[in-house]
Amino acid sequence: MTPAQRAMDQLAAWPDLSPCEAGCGTGRALRSARDEIVHFHSERDVDLHFTARAIQRLHYDFAESTAIRLVPGSRWVTVHLDCETDVDLLLSLVSVALKAHSAHPGHPTPAVCNFHRVTVLARDEADGDDEADDEAG
Repeated sequence: MTPAQRAMDQLAAWPDLSPCEAGCGTGRALRSARDEIVHFHSERDVDLHFTARAIQRLHYDFAESTAIRLVPGSRWVTVHLDCETDVDLLLSLVSVALKAHSAHPGHPTPAVCNFHRVTVLARDEADGDDEADDEAG
């Protein structure tokens, strides 16, 4: 079972989430009563919907993680699942996202996630690029 399948199975059991088709048209999703919260696009790439306020509050924490990619201006965060720790991170972040959405009710937002707007390199590839940059510099 892939990390995304494990995460999807665990999250689908949460009472505040319901399975649905991803609004972007690619993959499966989970939604709260008001918004789509998680899009599972592949076996390893997941987009997670936050409020703008939550992203602003967590921006520096997100930057510390090699599993997270941000797209400027997007309220979706891409999480790349390579290991169990990444799945645990995703589960924690889903909880934060649900709380953020429930704390700031308003009109539902369109499901324009980061799919096709983020390129995620495997950690080994990303590490190799840093070493090549160090050697060149």
